[in-house]
Amino acid sequence: MNRLLPRFYPIVDTGQLARRGFDPARFAGILIAEGARILQIRHKAALTREAFETMERIRGLCAASDALCIINDRADLAALLDAGLHLGQDDLPPSLARRVAPTAFLGLSTHNELQLAKAALEPVDYLAIGTAFATLTMEKPDPAVGLEGVRRARELTHLPLAAIGGITAERAPEVFGAGADSIAVIGDLLPEEMTEAALRDRIKAWIQATK
Repeated sequence: MNRLLPRFYPIVDTGQLARRGFDPARFAGILIAEGARILQIRHKAALTREAFETMERIRGLCAASDALCIINDRADLAALLDAGLHLGQDDLPPSLARRVAPTAFLGLSTHNELQLAKAALEPVDYLAIGTAFATLTMEKPDPAVGLEGVRRARELTHLPLAAIGGITAERAPEVFGAGADSIAVIGDLLPEEMTEAALRDRIKAWIQATK
Protein backbone atom coordinates (compact mmCIF):
# COMPACT_ATOMS: atom_id res chain seq x y z
CA MET A 1 0.00 0.00 0.00
CA ASN A 2 1.31 3.42 -0.97
CA ARG A 3 2.62 5.46 1.95
CA LEU A 4 3.44 8.77 0.29
CA LEU A 5 0.80 10.33 2.53
CA PRO A 6 1.46 10.56 6.27
CA ARG A 7 -1.15 8.53 8.14
CA PHE A 8 -2.19 11.53 10.25
CA TYR A 9 -3.47 14.36 8.03
CA PRO A 10 -4.70 17.29 10.18
CA ILE A 11 -6.65 20.14 8.65
CA VAL A 12 -6.28 23.71 9.91
CA ASP A 13 -9.78 25.07 9.38
CA THR A 14 -9.54 28.82 9.92
CA GLY A 15 -13.31 29.23 10.26
CA GLN A 16 -13.65 26.55 12.93
CA LEU A 17 -10.69 27.97 14.82
CA ALA A 18 -12.01 31.55 14.62
CA ARG A 19 -15.26 30.40 16.18
CA ARG A 20 -13.26 28.86 19.01
CA GLY A 21 -11.06 31.92 19.43
CA PHE A 22 -7.85 30.07 18.54
CA ASP A 23 -5.14 31.41 16.23
CA PRO A 24 -4.59 29.14 13.17
CA ALA A 25 -0.82 29.66 13.11
CA ARG A 26 -0.58 28.75 16.79
CA PHE A 27 -2.70 25.65 16.10
CA ALA A 28 -0.43 24.68 13.19
CA GLY A 29 2.66 25.19 15.33
CA ILE A 30 1.32 22.83 18.00
CA LEU A 31 0.46 20.21 15.37
CA ILE A 32 3.96 20.31 13.94
CA ALA A 33 5.62 20.35 17.37
CA GLU A 34 3.66 17.22 18.31
CA GLY A 35 4.79 15.41 15.18
CA ALA A 36 2.42 16.16 12.28
CA ARG A 37 4.21 15.76 8.95
CA ILE A 38 1.46 17.22 6.77
CA LEU A 39 -1.29 19.77 7.29
CA GLN A 40 -3.90 21.40 5.11
CA ILE A 41 -4.97 25.02 5.38
CA ARG A 42 -8.73 25.26 4.85
CA HIS A 43 -9.91 28.86 4.51
CA LYS A 44 -13.46 29.21 3.21
CA ALA A 45 -13.98 32.89 4.05
CA ALA A 46 -12.97 35.84 1.87
CA LEU A 47 -9.25 36.12 1.33
CA THR A 48 -7.92 39.14 3.19
CA ARG A 49 -4.35 40.34 3.57
CA GLU A 50 -4.41 39.15 7.18
CA ALA A 51 -5.62 35.70 6.13
CA PHE A 52 -2.85 35.43 3.54
CA GLU A 53 -0.23 36.49 6.08
CA THR A 54 -1.48 33.75 8.40
CA MET A 55 -1.10 31.23 5.58
CA GLU A 56 2.43 32.49 4.98
CA ARG A 57 3.28 31.96 8.64
CA ILE A 58 1.91 28.41 8.56
CA ARG A 59 3.78 27.67 5.34
CA GLY A 60 6.97 28.90 7.03
CA LEU A 61 6.38 26.63 10.04
CA CYS A 62 5.94 23.67 7.71
CA ALA A 63 9.06 24.50 5.73
CA ALA A 64 11.15 24.81 8.89
CA SER A 65 10.07 21.31 9.97
CA ASP A 66 10.06 19.65 6.53
CA ALA A 67 6.31 19.06 6.77
CA LEU A 68 4.00 19.11 3.77
CA CYS A 69 1.74 22.16 3.56
CA ILE A 70 -1.42 21.81 1.49
CA ILE A 71 -3.75 24.65 0.45
CA ASN A 72 -7.44 23.82 0.11
CA ASP A 73 -9.25 24.85 -3.10
CA ARG A 74 -6.97 27.64 -4.34
CA ALA A 75 -4.41 26.83 -7.04
CA ASP A 76 -3.27 30.46 -7.11
CA LEU A 77 -2.45 30.46 -3.40
CA ALA A 78 -0.69 27.11 -3.68
CA ALA A 79 1.51 28.59 -6.40
CA LEU A 80 2.19 31.80 -4.44
CA LEU A 81 3.13 29.83 -1.32
CA ASP A 82 4.96 27.03 -3.12
CA ALA A 83 2.64 24.61 -1.34
CA GLY A 84 0.60 21.54 -2.17
CA LEU A 85 -3.01 21.79 -3.31
CA HIS A 86 -6.21 19.93 -2.47
CA LEU A 87 -9.21 20.30 -4.76
CA GLY A 88 -12.89 19.50 -4.36
CA GLN A 89 -15.32 18.44 -7.04
CA ASP A 90 -16.54 22.03 -7.51
CA ASP A 91 -13.04 23.53 -7.81
CA LEU A 92 -10.85 23.80 -10.89
CA PRO A 93 -10.27 20.40 -12.50
CA PRO A 94 -6.77 19.14 -11.63
CA SER A 95 -5.71 19.36 -15.29
CA LEU A 96 -6.39 23.12 -15.25
CA ALA A 97 -5.00 23.65 -11.75
CA ARG A 98 -1.73 22.13 -12.96
CA ARG A 99 -1.32 25.13 -15.28
CA VAL A 100 -1.29 27.41 -12.24
CA ALA A 101 0.59 25.16 -9.81
CA PRO A 102 2.47 22.70 -12.04
CA THR A 103 4.68 21.15 -9.36
CA ALA A 104 2.22 21.08 -6.43
CA PHE A 105 1.59 17.85 -4.55
CA LEU A 106 -2.03 17.61 -5.61
CA GLY A 107 -5.00 15.83 -4.05
CA LEU A 108 -8.62 15.51 -5.13
CA SER A 109 -11.73 14.78 -3.09
CA THR A 110 -14.07 12.05 -4.34
CA HIS A 111 -17.43 10.89 -3.02
CA ASN A 112 -18.56 8.02 -5.26
CA GLU A 113 -17.40 5.47 -7.81
CA LEU A 114 -18.01 7.74 -10.82
CA GLN A 115 -15.79 10.45 -9.37
CA LEU A 116 -13.12 7.88 -8.55
CA ALA A 117 -13.19 6.64 -12.15
CA LYS A 118 -12.85 10.18 -13.53
CA ALA A 119 -10.02 10.91 -11.08
CA ALA A 120 -7.97 8.16 -12.72
CA LEU A 121 -7.71 10.41 -15.78
CA GLU A 122 -6.54 13.48 -13.84
CA PRO A 123 -2.93 14.47 -12.95
CA VAL A 124 -3.27 13.98 -9.18
CA ASP A 125 -0.91 12.57 -6.56
CA TYR A 126 -3.49 11.31 -4.08
CA LEU A 127 -7.25 11.01 -3.59
CA ALA A 128 -9.57 11.58 -0.66
CA ILE A 129 -12.77 9.62 -0.09
CA GLY A 130 -15.61 10.84 2.07
CA THR A 131 -17.40 11.69 3.95
CA ALA A 132 -16.63 8.48 5.78
CA PHE A 133 -19.17 9.09 8.55
CA ALA A 134 -21.62 11.85 9.43
CA THR A 135 -19.86 15.16 10.08
CA LEU A 136 -20.74 18.66 11.29
CA THR A 137 -17.60 20.42 10.02
CA MET A 138 -18.61 20.59 6.34
CA GLU A 139 -21.32 22.99 5.21
CA LYS A 140 -22.83 20.66 2.59
CA PRO A 141 -21.44 17.20 3.25
CA ASP A 142 -21.96 14.44 0.71
CA PRO A 143 -23.71 11.28 1.90
CA ALA A 144 -21.52 9.20 4.19
CA VAL A 145 -19.84 6.33 2.34
CA GLY A 146 -19.04 4.28 5.43
CA LEU A 147 -16.29 1.71 5.70
CA GLU A 148 -17.61 -0.09 2.63
CA GLY A 149 -17.13 3.08 0.60
CA VAL A 150 -13.53 3.30 1.77
CA ARG A 151 -12.99 -0.36 0.80
CA ARG A 152 -14.48 0.22 -2.64
CA ALA A 153 -12.35 3.31 -3.17
CA ARG A 154 -9.27 1.28 -2.27
CA GLU A 155 -10.21 -1.26 -4.94
CA LEU A 156 -10.68 1.42 -7.57
CA THR A 157 -7.44 3.38 -7.21
CA HIS A 158 -3.74 2.67 -6.90
CA LEU A 159 -3.12 6.22 -5.63
CA PRO A 160 -2.56 7.06 -1.95
CA LEU A 161 -5.98 7.32 -0.34
CA ALA A 162 -7.06 9.60 2.50
CA ALA A 163 -10.38 9.08 4.27
CA ILE A 164 -12.17 12.12 5.68
CA GLY A 165 -15.35 12.99 7.49
CA GLY A 166 -16.56 12.22 10.99
CA ILE A 167 -13.63 9.96 11.86
CA THR A 168 -12.59 9.82 15.51
CA ALA A 169 -9.28 8.56 16.87
CA GLU A 170 -11.16 5.55 18.26
CA ARG A 171 -12.40 4.61 14.78
CA ALA A 172 -9.05 5.13 13.05
CA PRO A 173 -8.00 1.44 13.16
CA GLU A 174 -11.11 0.27 11.29
CA VAL A 175 -10.69 3.02 8.69
CA PHE A 176 -7.11 1.93 8.06
CA GLY A 177 -8.36 -1.65 7.99
CA ALA A 178 -10.75 -0.69 5.20
CA GLY A 179 -7.82 0.43 3.07
CA ALA A 180 -7.13 4.09 3.80
CA ASP A 181 -3.49 5.17 3.76
CA SER A 182 -4.22 8.36 5.67
CA ILE A 183 -6.97 9.96 7.76
CA ALA A 184 -7.78 13.64 7.36
CA VAL A 185 -9.16 15.22 10.53
CA ILE A 186 -10.91 18.50 11.33
CA GLY A 187 -13.49 18.37 14.09
CA ASP A 188 -12.09 15.59 16.24
CA LEU A 189 -8.91 17.60 16.71
CA LEU A 190 -10.76 20.36 18.53
CA PRO A 191 -11.44 19.64 22.22
CA GLU A 192 -14.55 21.02 23.89
CA GLU A 193 -12.38 23.24 26.08
CA MET A 194 -9.94 24.84 23.66
CA THR A 195 -6.87 25.07 25.89
CA GLU A 196 -3.37 24.30 24.67
CA ALA A 197 -3.05 21.39 27.10
CA ALA A 198 -6.34 19.82 25.94
CA LEU A 199 -5.39 20.37 22.32
CA ARG A 200 -2.01 18.70 22.77
CA ASP A 201 -3.68 15.73 24.44
CA ARG A 202 -6.09 15.37 21.51
CA ILE A 203 -3.27 15.58 18.96
CA LYS A 204 -1.21 13.02 20.86
CA ALA A 205 -4.19 10.67 20.86
CA TRP A 206 -4.44 11.01 17.10
CA ILE A 207 -0.72 10.47 16.55
CA GLN A 208 -0.91 7.35 18.67
CA ALA A 209 -3.98 6.12 16.74
CA THR A 210 -2.25 6.60 13.39
CA LYS A 211 1.12 5.02 14.14
